[in-house]
Amino acid sequence: MRFMVKVSFPVEAGNAAARKNGFSVIRQILEQQKPEAAYFIAEGGRRTGILIIDMANASDIPAIAEPWFLALNASVEATPVMLPEDLAKAGPAIEKAVKTYG
Repeated sequence: MRFMVKVSFPVEAGNAAARKNGFSVIRQILEQQKPEAAYFIAEGGRRTGILIIDMANASDIPAIAEPWFLALNASVEATPVMLPEDLAKAGPAIEKAVKTYG
């Protein structure tokens, strides 16, 4: 199942990582986690990464989150996401919900 994982870390932790090793810890985590996509933005004054990661089980979430927590004092959010093909497969369930509750 694909998740959008948003990691956001405090300015102080980001500055320390930049000074220490030029964010090599981010490269190291990304190499380990192998996201399908990774984007980096500034959000709410914090350095933030948006990752798309395919996980076999929800129990994989701690393995994804812990490196960010430990290395950068990050906050982490994991949200299930769908590809267009996944949404198409959900069509019958959506139709059933509409008939029952709509």
